[in-house]
Amino acid sequence: MKSNDLKKGHKIAMSNGFTGEIMDNKKGNLRLAKIFGYATDIGSVYVWDITYPVLELTPAQIKARDTVKAMGF
Repeated sequence: MKSNDLKKGHKIAMSNGFTGEIMDNKKGNLRLAKIFGYATDIGSVYVWDITYPVLELTPAQIKARDTVKAMGF
């Protein structure tokens, strides 16, 4: 599945073990999500931190992921 195919209401799992729900229909590297962790929180998440559903990252997203990780985030 492409990251742009995620729609509002899609259930997701994060790389840190938390689950969540997509809250917008936007496209790109950042998506608004409600995360159910130690407490429920709403905020932006990178698409490369979503582990379920399995997403196919574009070459531009892979480059952005590597840049963000090199900065320490």
